[in-house]
Amino acid sequence: MNGIIVKNKRITDGHFLLSMKLSGSFQTPRPGQFVMVRDKGRSDPLLGRPFSVYAFERRETKVIVEILYKVVGKGTLFLSMLKRGDSLEIFGPYGHAFDVFVFPHATKVVLISGGIGIAPIAFLASNYRRIVDAGNVELIFYCGATSALALVEVEKIKELSSDIFISTDDGSIGYHGVITDVFSKNISMYDPENSIIYACGPGPMLKRLSDLLVKNPIPCHVLIEERMACGVGACLGCTVRSKDKNGRDAHVRVCKDGPVFNIEDIAWS
Repeated sequence: MNGIIVKNKRITDGHFLLSMKLSGSFQTPRPGQFVMVRDKGRSDPLLGRPFSVYAFERRETKVIVEILYKVVGKGTLFLSMLKRGDSLEIFGPYGHAFDVFVFPHATKVVLISGGIGIAPIAFLASNYRRIVDAGNVELIFYCGATSALALVEVEKIKELSSDIFISTDDGSIGYHGVITDVFSKNISMYDPENSIIYACGPGPMLKRLSDLLVKNPIPCHVLIEERMACGVGACLGCTVRSKDKNGRDAHVRVCKDGPVFNIEDIAWS
């Protein structure tokens, strides 16, 4: 489907917020799902790029999809140069979403993000507040970034959260270190009987989180960020190691089988 750029705003060094207007027939995405975006007229880069949905709004005859992205390569660099009125192809939404009803007894919802992983977590938080009784649920947010400049869209999270913890690798704001260190100091605050964790961030962050939960078995669903070529499971380019129901090694496609998984189902290396 063709999308028309409404806004492509640089919000901090290397980070952009892209808003696209699409036909009202575009399916409503759920938190954790992603879209594939490409420029129909270009052959370099040829393949689309996957982006988690950051925000979504349905209007009378059209919808607005927002993507929060970081410039990390040729595809995102090209994207950052587009202007209002330019068109893009957008496919999706794809993948399995976060299930906010998977643990209905949760009164403490812990949201953990690292880097650009804040995008799907923010979308999840905004949806959570709309469909869950806000008076009975605490949304506690842990946000990590490399520096204060890389800490994006935190104000939105502050509006939705009961409490927020921030860390940066260089110590320019918040705790000096990684966000899982902050979470590890507070982990005893969360009872596995009434708490659940949703997380998205770099692989090392998710592995550390998995290690922490071995002795503290709080239910946890994670969104895995992985390079994708097709987005529909055909190319097998985003395969990661997992565990089957008997604990044996297996493999899953992040785009088709995920990108959201139970943290216990992934073989973190």
